[in-house]
Amino acid sequence: MDYETLKIVWWLLIGVLLIGFAVTDGFDMGVGALLRIIGKTDNERRVMLNTVGPHWDGNQVWFITAGGALFAAWPVVYAVAFSGFYWAMLLVLFAMFFRPVGFEYRSKMTDARWRSAWDWGLTVGGAVPALVFGVAFGNLFLGVPFTLDEFMRSTYSGSFWALLNPFGLLAGLISLGILTLHGATYLQMRTDGALHERARKTGVLLGVLVAVLFGVAGFWVAGMDGYVMTASADVGAAMSPLQKTAELQAGAWLQNYSQYPLAILAPVVGFSGLLLASLFSLLNRGALAFVGSSLAQVGVIMTAGVSLFPFIMPSSLNPSHSLTVWDVVSSELTLNIMFWVAMVFVPIVLSYTAWGYYKMRGRLTTDFIEQNKYSTY
Repeated sequence: MDYETLKIVWWLLIGVLLIGFAVTDGFDMGVGALLRIIGKTDNERRVMLNTVGPHWDGNQVWFITAGGALFAAWPVVYAVAFSGFYWAMLLVLFAMFFRPVGFEYRSKMTDARWRSAWDWGLTVGGAVPALVFGVAFGNLFLGVPFTLDEFMRSTYSGSFWALLNPFGLLAGLISLGILTLHGATYLQMRTDGALHERARKTGVLLGVLVAVLFGVAGFWVAGMDGYVMTASADVGAAMSPLQKTAELQAGAWLQNYSQYPLAILAPVVGFSGLLLASLFSLLNRGALAFVGSSLAQVGVIMTAGVSLFPFIMPSSLNPSHSLTVWDVVSSELTLNIMFWVAMVFVPIVLSYTAWGYYKMRGRLTTDFIEQNKYSTY
């Protein structure tokens, strides 16, 4: 493949890894976020934890792989994002620390205060990363306050609190809502009784609520100034972010939908998935509701990617310093080698993940937890 095609392919592959992370680790975070909301008794909360217990650490592979791929394929984005969003990243990591420790230690003691404290820790570990991921994506549409010098060193002039602007928080609520919906649909497949019924009602409510928030965000973006490239070096050759010019234009984030009409399928899939998750939750069809919430995440992530393309990390201080698909990638040789590595190992990861889900399928009950209280989470 030529260099330009490889740049597009790796934009797609990064998107696939983000979707894989959202669909797999997303229901882990969603179940965690719901732990103290729909889990009314200790045994019900243990049921919830044990539905994701065999899978959550394996699902983290997608998170680690996405970070590694970002470093290898888009090193400039990795450097600028991890330095600019440093405190947000730390908040995510510290929140996620509650998960492995909470799973292991939560049920080691029967003391109610001990278990309650870890339950809240696991709730934070599920809800906070989901919220922060959305806030970060929302701020990409507004532009990130950074500039580059002639040596490609970035200077970030924003703050953590500046990320918590109205549109960023709206995007954060969409992310939190859709991942919590995903957790609720997963619980519908894996639980029964009163807990199952509460998960079903939660799925009905969240599907509609997130669809409304997604629609509001769409109208907001339509009236927002977006970024466009006005001049550039050859995108099929090696280039730096300083070899282009870009500017703000009203409604520019919607240009790709008129230029590439099929792109409208992304938000259509997002809305359809949300409404199907709500509908099938109402009809008590847990597996189909889970498919709906999975499609919703695919559609929402694709919508963000298509709207931003070719921008990855726009600069609000100097639009011409924005990072795009064309100018932040590694060498052609690196992208070629990584492509074939991905073609080999991604199917392997998908295969053993699917096998693990198949072998550990089935519903968990509070009676099962009571009978195996010393060997379960």
